[in-house]
Amino acid sequence: MEKHSITHVILTGGIGSRLWPLSRKSQPKQYLNIFDGKSLFEITVDRNRGIANQVMVVGNMDNCHLSKAVLAKSDTNYIDIIESTPRNTAAAIAFAAFASQEDDILIVTPSDHIIGEKERYNEAMQEAIQKAAAGAIVTFGIVPTKPETGYGYIERKGDEVLSFREKPDHATALDFIAKGNFLWNSGMFCFKASVFLDELKQYAPEVYLKSKIVWENNKAGNLDLNLSLDIPSISVDYAIMEKSKKIKVVASQFQWSDLGSFESVYDYLMANGHPVDENGNMVIGTSNYTAFLGVKDTIFVHTATANLILQKEFSQDVKKVYQALEKIESPLLE
Repeated sequence: MEKHSITHVILTGGIGSRLWPLSRKSQPKQYLNIFDGKSLFEITVDRNRGIANQVMVVGNMDNCHLSKAVLAKSDTNYIDIIESTPRNTAAAIAFAAFASQEDDILIVTPSDHIIGEKERYNEAMQEAIQKAAAGAIVTFGIVPTKPETGYGYIERKGDEVLSFREKPDHATALDFIAKGNFLWNSGMFCFKASVFLDELKQYAPEVYLKSKIVWENNKAGNLDLNLSLDIPSISVDYAIMEKSKKIKVVASQFQWSDLGSFESVYDYLMANGHPVDENGNMVIGTSNYTAFLGVKDTIFVHTATANLILQKEFSQDVKKVYQALEKIESPLLE
């Protein structure tokens, strides 16, 4: 098999509003050093070192200095693409493809996921690289371990994708699990740069054209604000994944979580020995003595300017607090 250059493209947008008050605009969740002294971004870079021979970071003006600090620590060379305004994942990935050689294989991953079982992960990556070399756009589906309502799903037959499904309610999630051919949609992809751009041109021509103009006018990886505002803000799922005939799915059984909520952070920290009391209550962010009375499975999140107290099963509702603070333009989001 011919040897392709493999680029790990890391998408670092996103603020992690469901992890407020830990996650702020100035320090989004992927840069918090709460995972054995490392951040999710750093772990993401490390994870693919043995697979890819170059790194590309698609970030924004607010977080590019945070990425730079992490990559400088390990003396990692990388291609830096700095968006002036977020235009969703279709455009972010298009910039990475425009910045690549036609035959380069891109492994596109978010920067805020926790992944375990490295051997299974590496196997999935090798399978995806082979399919991508043969012209497929590969998406990674995770064999579900529970009826999770916080993730989208992929319905499949073998490596063929039958449909992409939005985050389900609990009853629908149970139905998906019972059917046995549904996978969690991990939001990770693998493809040749040219194949992605061909499909984007066919199925989302406006995103393709406007992103191309923005990329052609980049200054050392910095993208122009006014030109960027012309790009339709659309996810890669809507732009390509749900339409293209070239999609294949690699089903994987490595441990995976997008750490999108305090429930998933709680589960991760607990599995790694973070203390909880006899009623399952957990403190995050302070070593101060904290007593919980009459409550169970409660998470106390402490920061210097704001505290959050929640029952674990209400983790998805943190977003509502964030949105309420956004309405009044609260400095507590900065």
